[in-house]
Amino acid sequence: MATEATVNSAASPGLPTPARKEYYWLRSFAAGGIAGCCAKTTIAPLDRVKILLQAHNPHYKDLGVFATLRSVPQKEGYLGLYKGNGAMMVRIFPYGAIQFMAFDQYKKLLSKKLGISGHVHRLMAGSMAGITAVICTYPLDVIRVRLAFQVKGHHRYTGIIHAFQTIYKSEGGVSGFYRGLMPTVIGMAPYAGFSFFTFGTLKSLGLAHAPTLLGRPSSDNPEVLVLKTHVNLLCGGIAGAIAQTISYPLDVARRRMQLGSILPDSEKCLTLSNTLKHVYTAYGVKKGLYRGLSLNYIRCIPSQAVAFTTYEFMKQTLHLN
Repeated sequence: MATEATVNSAASPGLPTPARKEYYWLRSFAAGGIAGCCAKTTIAPLDRVKILLQAHNPHYKDLGVFATLRSVPQKEGYLGLYKGNGAMMVRIFPYGAIQFMAFDQYKKLLSKKLGISGHVHRLMAGSMAGITAVICTYPLDVIRVRLAFQVKGHHRYTGIIHAFQTIYKSEGGVSGFYRGLMPTVIGMAPYAGFSFFTFGTLKSLGLAHAPTLLGRPSSDNPEVLVLKTHVNLLCGGIAGAIAQTISYPLDVARRRMQLGSILPDSEKCLTLSNTLKHVYTAYGVKKGLYRGLSLNYIRCIPSQAVAFTTYEFMKQTLHLN
């Protein structure tokens, strides 16, 4: 999840700073984490299907997105659509929190310390924030992917703790939790960067040229303008679609490397270049490197809608504006 949640102020420079500063970092951390959890829970079934399709799970390898959505409840029950979501929540709370906080801090650093401003600093700060969040939470993402890839009746892991223990013992200790980190970092830089850049640019233009039509005053600080919910949805969806298209092949490679020994062709997916080459050679572009992309487009709108709505609500509730 890579979104920009800063707001543009309509106030003059001379206005006083909002009074409530106590525990700002903690409140900001909570706002980002809660927004991330709500957004990911909303699209958890689509995330499960994406993982099954990306890694060519043998039980669903001949099915498309919608056929898999119908087949999973038939084979595993409706809760099968949420398999791995518990691990996702453990990961996404700190991930969302760190990403939002890091983005604000990197923007300030680039602007004040290095003198970089405008759209460039938004692109750079978004990339750096995404990479920071990924590195901090990557082991939890590996666990989540392993659990989501399992099919009822063919379980290798019984839960989060068992998955941690098994991977640590059988896949080289700590290094086993960082399989696929490099393609994740390389993929996250353009994904997060273009997400923040696109959304921030659309948001700035919208509030600058049509503040009454597209914006409204924040409930906790009337001098701050925030986007209306349906405008957040539109801007976030566009940003997510653009970023996803650019970085998707790297996401496919990352998932296959994360799954490791679970896949029969894991020996061909040890490095980023070998994984990309193997997927392209074996499956081609449409059915390999971009397999499941249509699902990601479907995910963008509800995910961004929930993320922005929740985050804006939490910011106002926790007096962050």
